[in-house]
Amino acid sequence: MSERDYAPLSIACVRGLCDKIYEKRKFAGSEIEKMVKDFNDANNTSLIKKLIKVLGQDLMSSTSSNVKNGALMGLSSVAVGLGKDCVNYLPELMKPIVACFSEADSRVRYQAAEAMYNVVKVGRGAVLAHFPLVFDALARLAADPEPQVKQGAELLDRLLKDIVTESGSLEVSALIPLVRERLYARNPFARQFVVSWVCVLDAVPHVDLIRHLPDLLDGLFRMLDDAQPDIRRMCELQLEEFLRTITAEPTRADLPAIVNILIVHAQASDETMQLTALTWLRQFANLAGEALLPHASGVLMAALPCLAYADDSRRNILYILYMEPWKPETDIRETAAAVNLQLKRLVGVDAGGEIEGSGLHVEAPVVALTQLLQHNSVHTKVAALDWLLHLYTTLPTHMFPHTDMVFGGLVASLADPSDDVVRRALAVLAEICSCRAPDSSLDASPYYHEFLRALLRLLARDEALLEDRGAFIIRQLCVLLNAEEVYRALSALLIEERDLLFVTTVVDVLSTILLTAAELYELRLRLRRFAEPGARRLFECLYESWCHSPVALLALCLLTHNYRHCDALIKLFGDLEVTVDFLTEVDKLVQLIESPIFAYLRLELLGGEESGALRSALYGLLMLLPQSEAFHALSRRLQCAPPPPLAAALPPPAPVDIDFEKHLETFRRVQAAHRLYNTAERARRAPHS
Repeated sequence: MSERDYAPLSIACVRGLCDKIYEKRKFAGSEIEKMVKDFNDANNTSLIKKLIKVLGQDLMSSTSSNVKNGALMGLSSVAVGLGKDCVNYLPELMKPIVACFSEADSRVRYQAAEAMYNVVKVGRGAVLAHFPLVFDALARLAADPEPQVKQGAELLDRLLKDIVTESGSLEVSALIPLVRERLYARNPFARQFVVSWVCVLDAVPHVDLIRHLPDLLDGLFRMLDDAQPDIRRMCELQLEEFLRTITAEPTRADLPAIVNILIVHAQASDETMQLTALTWLRQFANLAGEALLPHASGVLMAALPCLAYADDSRRNILYILYMEPWKPETDIRETAAAVNLQLKRLVGVDAGGEIEGSGLHVEAPVVALTQLLQHNSVHTKVAALDWLLHLYTTLPTHMFPHTDMVFGGLVASLADPSDDVVRRALAVLAEICSCRAPDSSLDASPYYHEFLRALLRLLARDEALLEDRGAFIIRQLCVLLNAEEVYRALSALLIEERDLLFVTTVVDVLSTILLTAAELYELRLRLRRFAEPGARRLFECLYESWCHSPVALLALCLLTHNYRHCDALIKLFGDLEVTVDFLTEVDKLVQLIESPIFAYLRLELLGGEESGALRSALYGLLMLLPQSEAFHALSRRLQCAPPPPLAAALPPPAPVDIDFEKHLETFRRVQAAHRLYNTAERARRAPHS
């Protein structure tokens, strides 16, 4: 090795610089420092550059760790020797040092950290022009497994933070991609390093980190589930600080971009992440106003499933363990409910009666809400149904074209085990049935009969649903829609039904509701006023479908004072197949006759021309019954009535224009169809019995 190979360094200086003994390296470094000062005083830039090249390239290319350490010592000495003038040579000094941060030998990595510390200490603010290079290298050292290297990196890290804080020349845009990348590191030390830098950068007055928040927010949220409490707490505090800044100056933030990130993390499995994201969304709903509506579908998909949280047990545990009241603002479910409420208020009617949020494109929210109807949580399904009802009542014109999309899900919701879900689904369906299509000449909604037909199909497929919930569904429907129209429409549809057993069951349900439900009091009263044309038309509309259940038809005729027809019907009952189910229905009818609903009928036994027909009908009913409790109750009632001569003294009722003979023929035809149906069913089931 010749002397000129390392000029302007002497061979002796190079050997001392690369010696294993630190004191010899230090002495050689002092020689280089003095040499550089002389070169700099003489303004001999070419020799300075040549010296840096020898150290940063020639010696650094060696495979020996000692030589590399010597080169690092030399570069550090050059920077010290140059003093403030080192700013003119920063790239040449820093790049070879940064390259050593990736060396396999931990001693080299430590010496590199020490060398960079010296360069940065001398260069101060000028180093910031090359900050991304230093930051990226330092981030690697922060996760170094060697404690000594990590300690050296921490010293350099603190120095850089001081410089960034006191300087106003950091170009943060070039740094953000590096910070964003490091936020996804898994090493806890690397995570702590990058979060600490986010905190420092946010505290620097001239750095507007809020503008770059969409690049950082996802990584920060992901750290909220870190196993290290210190890292989680750092993230929580910094996110709180960001939210305070945005609340004070919302125009600085890119709210739409941030909302998309929050929507993702509000659906995370980690509760801290969920709660933090929902807290942000709640604040953004206040800040953004209608600007949030384009993101409504995502917000709904994020917030509504969180309503499923059952927080009562957590409240009790918190109270028992800490004897402190539960704070609703920290609860995921209540925060999600607040987000939901604030979003709903954006689509409503203002004080002037104008529709707010009418610019909402409802298709995406409707798709989201339809999906949420299949959620496991009752609270979530109820909230989704409330939203659909809200949209139909406030934006019916916008919603009507999307009805086909939600119709099937709404009908399916009627089979839900929760009464609240069924009530809400019926409310939405009733609203749909009450709305006319835009530009339609029809007075009624085209979905009215389609819904009732779908309801019957649903009940026909699920026998248990019909028996357990059928009456509840129909009663609610009669509250929401006109009860008479519902009965008329269902009767017309039942006539078309081929499953006669199903028709019988539905008619029995309709009859029981009509005779007993408080919701149908007005309809009962209307039928009792049989002299009025409207009541007679309703009676004839119901008659054919109710022929499928003889006892229900008999009750309808009793309700409408058609006692002669009742008497004629009962005489035909002798030709029917008297089953246990039939006798059970007769037993129920007798109980109804003894109830307050039929008090007027019992009073009619006291007199009038029709009282004889009524008496005959009731005696016929009595003859059908076995000697059960119902038999004795009806018998005692008839014994209490006055004798026929007194009953015949009152004036006859007004005549009505109904062809009862034709109705009796309809009854015979329907019952004949039932006999054929029952015979076919027995034949079908015989091979399997």
